[in-house]
Amino acid sequence: MNINQPHQGVALALPFTAAADPEQREAEPELRIPFLKRVPDSIRNHFVAMSGEYVGTVLFLFFALSGTQVANNIPSSSGLSVSQTGSNPQQLLYIALCFGFSLAVNAWVFFRITGGLFNPAVTFGMCLIGALPWLRGCLLFFVQILGGITAAALVSCMFPGELTVQTTLGGRTTVVQGLFIEMLLTAELVFTIFMLAAEKHKGTFIAPIGIGLALFVAELTGVYFTGGSLNPARSFGPALLNASSSSGTSEGGNVGFHSYHWIYWVGPLLGAIVAAGFYKFIKILEYETVNPNQDAAEKAAEKRAEARAEARAEARAQANGDIEHGTTSAGFIDSHDKADLDLHDGVGTNGMNGTNGRPSLGRAASSRQNVSSPAMGRTDDAFHGLASGMHGVDPIDPKIQ
Repeated sequence: MNINQPHQGVALALPFTAAADPEQREAEPELRIPFLKRVPDSIRNHFVAMSGEYVGTVLFLFFALSGTQVANNIPSSSGLSVSQTGSNPQQLLYIALCFGFSLAVNAWVFFRITGGLFNPAVTFGMCLIGALPWLRGCLLFFVQILGGITAAALVSCMFPGELTVQTTLGGRTTVVQGLFIEMLLTAELVFTIFMLAAEKHKGTFIAPIGIGLALFVAELTGVYFTGGSLNPARSFGPALLNASSSSGTSEGGNVGFHSYHWIYWVGPLLGAIVAAGFYKFIKILEYETVNPNQDAAEKAAEKRAEARAEARAEARAQANGDIEHGTTSAGFIDSHDKADLDLHDGVGTNGMNGTNGRPSLGRAASSRQNVSSPAMGRTDDAFHGLASGMHGVDPIDPKIQ
């Protein structure tokens, strides 16, 4: 997609500047903060993680909450709002899609920076299984809550009307029911993160897709009954914004902190504990032995790569040995040895001229008397030093295809 590597210097690559010219970029100073080398790596890493989690949480919740704002305020064909007509499957599906897709996209973007947690309950669970240090977890917990407040403030300021994205109990759900709904839905989400992201395997790079789908499935159930929080930062931000506003005082509306607001903290945290407990349970029982060889393709690829590296090393060693004795072998010399072979008379690169298959002539006719031409190599021998040979057979282990 990109023709040049991104510029690593301080300046932006504006038109007609040295930064925009790839040939002049070497003269530009590196993109470094002054005196950054004096800062310990642990402090710098904590700062980068906090910055990434804050921005990622803001983006994730902004798009999720803004979609919820649309679904809760757009009038129906009869001109009535959702608050007047009640919830409907189309509205609930729209909200679930907003949360699922927003998490999948932003988690994938920030996956290599912070892991894309965006949820204090997930952070708590990662600390419980030892995948995250507790100090880092506390720092991320704080910035995630701050990110939830920021996202709710942006939605409140940028879109007209009251902020209608607060999580509330619906469908005659009791407080106890809401607590257990939040706990089980969060446990499903957190366990998905454990198995797809914390457990490293050949499908880890697409973990954000599975995590986003897990949140989507959970929201399909949770939005109607509890608002589908699964995230203390998601509930705390809108509640704080509505509490600071002067609109409304009824217990059932979006009016700040309800008496049952605690379930949106306790429920997800209990869900993280449940997920961590089950994860440790299957790890103790060595679940890998139940359905083995799930990463067999990855192991075979690693074995092939090692075999190819060994083949190239042997080819270079053989080529160097032939050069020392004044001869070359067409079957063991690859393109990396061209420069060395060109220094010798009598035989060209790989013993062939690369155009018509005839042996190359030396630079001096007299050298023919001292250097004997090597035997013509077979076609398969000429490709023996490449990755998988001419017929797709591994050069070290013929069983590896």
